[in-house]
Amino acid sequence: MPELGLDTLKAALPEYAKDTKLNLGSVLGNGQLPEQQLWGTALACAIAAGNATVTAELAAEATDRLKPEVVRAAKAAASIMAMNNVYYRAKHLIGDPEYQSLPAGLRMTVIGRPGVDKVDFELWCLAVSAVNGCGTCLESHEKTLREAGVPRGTVHDALRIAAVVTAAATTLSAEQALG
Repeated sequence: MPELGLDTLKAALPEYAKDTKLNLGSVLGNGQLPEQQLWGTALACAIAAGNATVTAELAAEATDRLKPEVVRAAKAAASIMAMNNVYYRAKHLIGDPEYQSLPAGLRMTVIGRPGVDKVDFELWCLAVSAVNGCGTCLESHEKTLREAGVPRGTVHDALRIAAVVTAAATTLSAEQALG
């Protein structure tokens, strides 16, 4: 039987990235999150991390495990947070409090109606915000999750997924660029 998805991704990682390979296996292969949260997080983070191989392999695995509407919502989380993370991180980094009072004026309806469980979508948005390094969005989504009764362990697991998926993407991007 040919390797698919996660196995193919792990096999693509070079020897020097053994820790990343092992962490992918433990965080995704033996994850504690329910399957929808785990693979939705992995897919959204893969898209956010921006490496074609990582995205393709994790998308292959996610689409085998998730309903089409869940895959669509995970992709939507990556898309909307790509915009929001740039916008809110920039407002924060400018440091002028007057920007905080200006409305975004950006369409974000998918956050209110993601087509999946709101907690799952919030978790994916939090994980993508970690990949993209937006503290403002991390704080906002973590607060929403905690107010919804989500335990810190769930948030922690999503952050671990974001970390190892990004590490795999960084490694494979470097390998592809350096030949």
